[in-house]
Amino acid sequence: MGRVTERRKVLRIRDGAVSTRPDTLVAEEPLEIRLNGKPLAITMRTPGDDFALAAGFLVSEGVLATASDLQNIVYCAGATVDGSNTYNVVDVKTAPGVTLPDFSLERNVYTSSSCGLCGKASLDAVRTTARWPIADTPPLRVTPELLASLPDRLRSAQRVFDRTGGLHAAALFSAEGELLDTREDVGRHNAVDKLVGRALQNDGLPLSRTILMVSGRASFELAQKAVMAGIPMLAAVSAPSSLAVDLAAETGLTLVGFLRGSSMNVYAGVDRITLQEPAIHN
Repeated sequence: MGRVTERRKVLRIRDGAVSTRPDTLVAEEPLEIRLNGKPLAITMRTPGDDFALAAGFLVSEGVLATASDLQNIVYCAGATVDGSNTYNVVDVKTAPGVTLPDFSLERNVYTSSSCGLCGKASLDAVRTTARWPIADTPPLRVTPELLASLPDRLRSAQRVFDRTGGLHAAALFSAEGELLDTREDVGRHNAVDKLVGRALQNDGLPLSRTILMVSGRASFELAQKAVMAGIPMLAAVSAPSSLAVDLAAETGLTLVGFLRGSSMNVYAGVDRITLQEPAIHN
């Protein structure tokens, strides 16, 4: 697995029996993203697919929208005192004419750390920077049975999780349930950025005929990344946040939470769910 995992010695206690053994851990290292040579953001990530991560992050920032917006991405040497390459700093060079974000400390674009935006301001920021409205025509329609099958399909594709138990995952599925791509990372938002970045590199945006499935909860940030990539449906195995539901309702994103077994909650965009019985409205 290279730098994706590391080995550490641990004291193991099982039913009173004590032993020492090596344990495989998921690696976590900082990645600094520079834009045309200027520092933009730092995220903690699992090494791997770094170029896709940087590209996906810039899609969610509203900087990149097509493969032609991206000139190249390189690792930066000289990031340490001795000038060695740590492979923890990438520089994204955009094509001429691409609008760049404000690099000042008070810049107003939404970032994966924090920029002081909350509530209505966050919703406004996504609405004003989204390149594609969620417009799946004809509408994406999915049965509850298909949705119920996605967590197991995602779990079976998690190669590193099987060795460490410490990674989140995100996957793109077709409307028919075909697994299109999956990425793992110590952060759910990074896993989604890696998926979106790979799609951008392959000139595959917007992802208007796909379902985004994530491990864990559905935060505002994940809903934002789905909207910015034109994804019409986001499903998560755990709960959404209130702001994620607000964003989904405002943008037309279908948001499914607590997707476990045959049970699920649909918080927004119910029209994309094919039901055998009419939905009950209270």
